[in-house]
Amino acid sequence: FRSKNTSTNKNKSQDHRHPIWHRRKEGCEIVTTMNNESRILLVDDEPDIALAFKIGLEDYGFKVDAFDNPSKALSNFKAGFYDLLLLDIKMPKMNGFEAYQQMKEIDKKVKVCFITASEMHYYEEIRKEIFPKLGVKRLIRKPVRMDDLVKDLTDELKSINDNDDAYSNYN
Repeated sequence: FRSKNTSTNKNKSQDHRHPIWHRRKEGCEIVTTMNNESRILLVDDEPDIALAFKIGLEDYGFKVDAFDNPSKALSNFKAGFYDLLLLDIKMPKMNGFEAYQQMKEIDKKVKVCFITASEMHYYEEIRKEIFPKLGVKRLIRKPVRMDDLVKDLTDELKSINDNDDAYSNYN
């Protein structure tokens, strides 16, 4: 991919985005980077997916630490460091729910979005039975377009911030 813009090298070096993530069906419209510095911990046991999500989310301004091993993510997890967790549900050795419960013991305030490629019947079962017990609201189905993932994460982060503001205004 080569840009037709022959502006100075300074402008090219400042644009760290990967243009392939920003192509749309309508053409080659470039999506502008959001001014978002939220920190996300991403865990998906498929390294290619973890890397693709990391690159795509960083293109939108998020700061992302990605792991393909939930145990390794857990050993690197710090209280108060992440704004949001993005965890795959089905992983070997430790699933996303187990990882979240252990991270929640370290940081009681940490919020999560789960991702899954599971069938629809499994999806509905999770939403009805497991999410209420964990206090979780959002499940993202794979495959997902990067624009949709960013919207979901941005909405979740906004709801977290709105809840924090409401709580601080109440006290």
